[in-house]
Amino acid sequence: MNRPYAEVIGDPIAHSKSPLIHGFWLKALGIDADYRATHVTPEGLPAYFADRRADPAWRGCNITVPHKLLALDHIEDRGDVRHTIGAINLAFRAEDGAVIGTNTDGAGFYAPIADLPLAAAPVTVVGAGGAARAILFALSRVGVGPVTILNRSPLKGAGLLSTFGLKGRVLPLDAPIPPCALLVNASTLGMAGQPPFVPDLSALPDDAVVYDIVYAPLETPLLAAARARDLDTVDGLEMLVGQAAVAFEILFGRAPPHERDEELRGLLTA
Repeated sequence: MNRPYAEVIGDPIAHSKSPLIHGFWLKALGIDADYRATHVTPEGLPAYFADRRADPAWRGCNITVPHKLLALDHIEDRGDVRHTIGAINLAFRAEDGAVIGTNTDGAGFYAPIADLPLAAAPVTVVGAGGAARAILFALSRVGVGPVTILNRSPLKGAGLLSTFGLKGRVLPLDAPIPPCALLVNASTLGMAGQPPFVPDLSALPDDAVVYDIVYAPLETPLLAAARARDLDTVDGLEMLVGQAAVAFEILFGRAPPHERDEELRGLLTA
């Protein structure tokens, strides 16, 4: 029997740290399986899922930009993710052989800030793509508000506020950052190969938290600006490892060895 494997798909994909994370956990737990990165274009998604369905060794795949919305058309949506979060970041083979989609981004995003008093707190989110949907879904569950979305498309941002029952407003991407308890960059701005995101943070209170989900590079201009103001920060590795942990347990049936989290972070930042 072929060796079991899972993978991460995206376009581009070379920057992904998922193979390092999952490979570290597989080795630590002694699981005889592989995890790889596979470049898949939007046009190639139908053929990709058709091929993997026919491969019994395939456990599933993590899904990154730009496929988090497109992949919904190629999987079974038994948890009705389409009408809640509206995007998936994981497809996996169920016990009955079906390929099912789910989203672990929300849980991964929220884990590092679970202790913050966010109920009724003002929040600003940059972006309105698949990651932003998962983040807004998580934030709506803890009753934040009002929420300001900065996005190129005001209509798309307003649609997300409505979808998740959040009160707030939508501003252009270059609008000044308003006072808020939590600022989240849920866009690709600041990612390697993308324009930087360097907003003026002067309106943020001293106890605000700045959270950038970009992890390549880890030290983004946004986080550097936040640290220069001595604000608390959360970097992209926190969400990346958090969502990966949920996915790993689904794909391989074992919880990651969290007692080795610091060792893993050292590898990811080397």
